Amino acid sequence: MLGVARNADARAIKDAFRTLALKYHPDRNKEAGAEERFKQIAEAYAVLSDPKKRNEYDTRGFAGVAGFSSEDLFGGINFEDIFGGAGFDFDLGGGLFNNFFHRRRQGPTRGDNVEVDLRIPLQRVASGGPEQVRYSHPASCPECHGSGARAGTQPRTCSACNGSGRQVITNREQRGRNQVTVQQISVCTQCHGKGQIIDQPCPRCGGRGEIALDDELTVTIPRGAEEGMALRVPGHGLPSPEPGGPPGDLFVVVSSIPDHRFERAGADLWRTEPLPLLDAVLGRTLEVPTLEGHASVTVPPGTQPDSVLRLRGKGLPEFGGRGTGDMFVRISLQIPQHLTAQEKELYLQLRALSAEKH
Repeated sequence: MLGVARNADARAIKDAFRTLALKYHPDRNKEAGAEERFKQIAEAYAVLSDPKKRNEYDTRGFAGVAGFSSEDLFGGINFEDIFGGAGFDFDLGGGLFNNFFHRRRQGPTRGDNVEVDLRIPLQRVASGGPEQVRYSHPASCPECHGSGARAGTQPRTCSACNGSGRQVITNREQRGRNQVTVQQISVCTQCHGKGQIIDQPCPRCGGRGEIALDDELTVTIPRGAEEGMALRVPGHGLPSPEPGGPPGDLFVVVSSIPDHRFERAGADLWRTEPLPLLDAVLGRTLEVPTLEGHASVTVPPGTQPDSVLRLRGKGLPEFGGRGTGDMFVRISLQIPQHLTAQEKELYLQLRALSAEKH
């Protein structure tokens, strides 16, 4: 939602939130959907800026933060510190910001969000562009429209619990000199807590009201997409638990596929290049792979083990168009293990020459 990686630090999260919140605040942005977008951005910041809430999200996804109230989310955030001098009201005591997050939601309950992982090659990170996402999720049964009953029939109210889904057993017990009324509340054994009984289940869903739906859609990967970046697809989450309620959203969490040629470190790429000992001593030119083909890199004479050579601009584009990363080549020396008689003799001569120098 904020366009930051999962390992982003507090400063990066705060800067991203301020930039996006100022962009979508309704005092500045009058486009349709700006207010809802603003609220989603603020909710994302409230989770990511708090270590405990962020840990819950990292561990359990959206389910980990689903139970937080507005006060839980925003109570400890100093918005005046973030937006001081912005020129409009962020006062939680009664301003527009307060109205957003301290009023009750109107209408039917919204469905839960769905989170799926999408792994893409480094070439797609570099270029950006469309990627197919395939995932399975529960959806309202199209034959019974979520009721669970065969077409043309309706569930009936459970007579055992009068639709409450609970059974209450009341007893009077003698405790000392007093008689007390004790109530035992349990799940209704007839409807199993649903409050309704389906006499003729829907053959498509077996009375569950939901089916597993295999879905496929296309998302656009931004150039330089960072590890763990979440792309939001509105309306492709779980259906609402209430009739007529809006569905949740789909969040596509992007990560790069491991590449045997490189290791990714943000926008930079790292590669370990094996080099024979003599080449390290005498120097040479290497041809190394990059995302754009091959590039030449000069190994200077006397290169030491684990030396790092830098190829500027041969990494990945930085997200947001801020520049391009570099490629780093770490030199790993190859020490010969099996020498011919001639090679051994030459090495002995080199050792003798080295001893004479010292």
